Order: sequence, then C-alpha cells, then structure tokens
Amino acid sequence: MGERNLDRRGQLAEGATDYVLEHGIAGLSLRPLAEALGTSDRMLVYYFGNKDALVAEVIERSNDRALAVIGALATQRTPSQAVLALWAAWHDPVVDRCLRVYVQSAALGLLGDEPYLGAARRAHAAWSAGVTDHLRRCGVPSRRAKRIGELVDAALFGLWLDQPVAGDLRTATSVVRDLAETAQRLSSR
Repeated sequence: MGERNLDRRGQLAEGATDYVLEHGIAGLSLRPLAEALGTSDRMLVYYFGNKDALVAEVIERSNDRALAVIGALATQRTPSQAVLALWAAWHDPVVDRCLRVYVQSAALGLLGDEPYLGAARRAHAAWSAGVTDHLRRCGVPSRRAKRIGELVDAALFGLWLDQPVAGDLRTATSVVRDLAETAQRLSSR
C-alpha cells in the first residue's frame, strides 16, 4: 500500500474510533459506520481486511487515546497523590469512553479470540505500563512500581466499573483514599 493509502487507512481508523466511542461497539455494523465516515463498507474491508481487524484497531486506538490522558498527568509529590490523580483521570470523559469500549468488548466476548485477544493484550500491556510510569514519576521506587501499578490499576478499574451500579461516589472516593495510603506504604518498604 502506498503512503496515500496508509493516510486514508489512518483517517478511517480514527473516524471509526470516534464513531465507536460515541455509539459503542455492541451491534456495530459496517454499513452505518461506513456511511458516517463517508465511504462504503467495501472500502472499509479493502483497508482493514475485515470487520474484526477494524474493531481490533479501534480497541487499540481507543486505548491510545486514554493513555495520552494518563501520560499527560502532572507529576505528583507522593505516590498517594499519584493514585488520587489516576482516579480523577478515570473520570476524564476521554478515558471514561475508552474504558467503556474496552468493557463492551470484553462483555461481548470479543477479547477471547483473535484478532481481539491480541489487541486486548497489547492494550492492557500499554495501559499497565502507562499507570506504572505515572506512579514511578511520582515517587514509587522502580523495583516496586510494576507490582503497585497492577494493584492500583485493578482496584481503580474495579471501582470505576462498580460505580454506576453502586451509585455512591463518596464510598468509592473513600476506598480510593485507602488505596492511595496503601500505595504510599508499599512504596516506602
């Protein structure tokens, strides 16, 4: 494919990501997507090979957008403050929508088969590294950053996922403060 085709493919992938972030991944059909992008479903297949490959790319691009928000977080003075900043980032509209795409993909069972499994693994590895890097920049020792990052990521993701059901932001915020204190203590060992 020439450079022009790669540019068009990238434009379509970004447009498809915008579309999925707005409409969700459940029930995604190529015809309405193509219409929204000003192209045809056959052109989408031409550029991506099939719907599965397009959706896998959308999952990764969505993750990249959320990671950009995490990567842009200001360096905090303490690991505890870093965890609180991450929790705030989970509620950033960009991150929130991207996490929803990831959850929808998992709920639809897409993440168990290729090409989704590979896309999900790459997205998870990049996300974990982004969270870990933020914690490291904020004072978590390198030797403990990956382990603490995994703990923080799992806890924040679980709290974010439960929040609409539980409906109590104060309780979640209290739990996040406990998590922040735990991360601070683990960083000091």
